[in-house]
Amino acid sequence: MSKDYKKRISLKDESESFIKYSVGNDISKEKFDCCISLINNQQQVSIIATRSFSNTPAGFKSFEAWVNQKCKHDIPIVFLMEATGVYYEHLAWFLHKAKRSVSVILPNKAKKYLQSLGYKSKNDKIDAKGLAQMGAEQRIEQWCPPTSEILHLRSITRHRQALQETRTRLNNQLEGQRYAEHINNEVVSHLEQLIETIDTQIKQTEKMIKETVKKDEGMYRKINNITQIKGVGLVTAATVIAETGGFHMIKNQRQLVSYAGYDVVENQSGNRVGKTKISKKGNSRIRRILHLPSLSVVRNGELQFVNLNQRVFERTKIKMKGYVAVQRKLLVLIYTLWRKDEVYNKEHPVMQSGSLSFRMVS
Repeated sequence: MSKDYKKRISLKDESESFIKYSVGNDISKEKFDCCISLINNQQQVSIIATRSFSNTPAGFKSFEAWVNQKCKHDIPIVFLMEATGVYYEHLAWFLHKAKRSVSVILPNKAKKYLQSLGYKSKNDKIDAKGLAQMGAEQRIEQWCPPTSEILHLRSITRHRQALQETRTRLNNQLEGQRYAEHINNEVVSHLEQLIETIDTQIKQTEKMIKETVKKDEGMYRKINNITQIKGVGLVTAATVIAETGGFHMIKNQRQLVSYAGYDVVENQSGNRVGKTKISKKGNSRIRRILHLPSLSVVRNGELQFVNLNQRVFERTKIKMKGYVAVQRKLLVLIYTLWRKDEVYNKEHPVMQSGSLSFRMVS
């Protein structure tokens, strides 16, 4: 136990009692930074200790021993971290299996909290400290891990996306070889074989996605409801569900839009009005998978998307901005159908009064 902590404990008023410890964790691929804070019944938060650990099983054990050493056993401990890609998952599962009180929040929520505290600098230690204070001051819902079916589905959809990206790269390379001054037929043949192999694997992943979805009756029913939208297929719906964990951390439409990076960033100061655009600071996999469906729903004559696309185009004179607005509306519709467990119909009221504005740009 640190000297400063012992001093605070010895000097505290007898009427003062401590409510809980909060351990904030800022996690990256190789390591995670931790900060332990303590809040009392006067809502005063004190920093107890900070330290970094490797993001490995050995690091988790050292982390648990360090927390047990710094915290008194008769005071509750809560753990808080951001949903940063997949890097947070190992620690979250480690704490969950140890029956610890662990909470996971979306990065944009943590960012806004740090901004409210007035932090101007940003680094791992500051983020960990902010998370520790946030966990101490607020009562945050405990983390509910995604189901094994969702995790299995996500591994397949991400693998399929990686195959698609590899295929695009190889296809570009093949086009370059074919139009070169000197054509190397052996290289062309190798590239064609690779692309053919990848095409086969992509088809296999689509079969794997279908089989995985069918194993879960509830998931299969809900995804079938979503794919009634003309232009939204199984792979699209499954990818959105996998990337959001079945929307288990999403509480409302605005959170979802921000999580996917479709939230609008304004550029205005005084009389100057700059370009408005989406932040793109979110899950890029969702935006990527919704690109082709946004074209398809318009081409297939889904009126609410056709009208939205037309309104945005008439206002901005830029086609892509209309399709970005369609992507965002598609995402919200998928979320609504999933949460309400409803079948899609063309008259579905995606946006209720007071909901999000669709003045979208790319």
